[in-house]
Amino acid sequence: MNSIIRVEGLEKSYRKNRAVQNITFDVYEGEILCLLGPNGAGKSTTINILTTALKADSGRIYFNGRDLGKATQEYRSCLGIVPQDLALYEELSAEKNVAFFAALYGVNRKELGAKVDEALNFVGLLDKKKDKVKTFSGGMKRRLNIACAIAHNPEIIFLDEPTVGIDPQSRNHILNSIKELKEKGATVIYTTHYMEEVEEISTRIIIVDHGKIIAEGTKESLKEKLAEEKQYLIESDEVEKLEKDEIFKIAGVKNVDIEGNRIRISVIKGIDNLDKIISILIGRKMKINNVTNEEASLETVFLKLTGRTLRN
Repeated sequence: MNSIIRVEGLEKSYRKNRAVQNITFDVYEGEILCLLGPNGAGKSTTINILTTALKADSGRIYFNGRDLGKATQEYRSCLGIVPQDLALYEELSAEKNVAFFAALYGVNRKELGAKVDEALNFVGLLDKKKDKVKTFSGGMKRRLNIACAIAHNPEIIFLDEPTVGIDPQSRNHILNSIKELKEKGATVIYTTHYMEEVEEISTRIIIVDHGKIIAEGTKESLKEKLAEEKQYLIESDEVEKLEKDEIFKIAGVKNVDIEGNRIRISVIKGIDNLDKIISILIGRKMKINNVTNEEASLETVFLKLTGRTLRN
């Protein structure tokens, strides 16, 4: 894979607070890199440095192998930035908002109209191009925010929590749009507080906490590497017949919980003991409706690494 951005030894402090501590990573061409971490972990500071809105105390950034200090203007022209806080003019129409930002990014007048329509069509707002932004719903504004960032066809797109506080339909449209941008060749750096979004769109994940990178890889590799247990979920209408102590006697069983008509049994990964568990249930004359094997989720991996849920 071609590294389009290379970060080496990045540092940033605010007085005594070391917001970013000696982090090194690559962003590869054509990927969707999800940057995750609890509030205050250093994500926003890192993003602000990468978008050149903030200067690092030390460290180096390379763009296509060139020191960013020698290619700043070229780099900036390749960026599309979707900030967490909406950057829109409420009294202007949708098309005028997109045209304004496209012009800032250097789109010339001859191409401007076509580029504006293309961006609005991409986010599903072409039929609203003449409407003022103040009449838009929250989801429509989020989509328009993206249109403003992509009208100049950027190579690298930063999206900082673009789905906060919107309806499911708009969220689904935005996620599908991001996948389509990747298919068209764009590189996407994405931050979110919703693990289901990471599951759906990420090609690679970096988890940061206390200004440091604490894990990196695909969602599959992180689950495989960090999960120490798996769970069996057994559904039965006769859970009252179960004696937990019998299950705990089976080698590898770590926990047994009853949730309504479901029995959730956590076992050490690598130990195959489902047959013994089923044997005990049958011996109790329990009717088993369904059995599923649940591997670790990204949420559990994140909790294990940081000790906090992502939405805290």
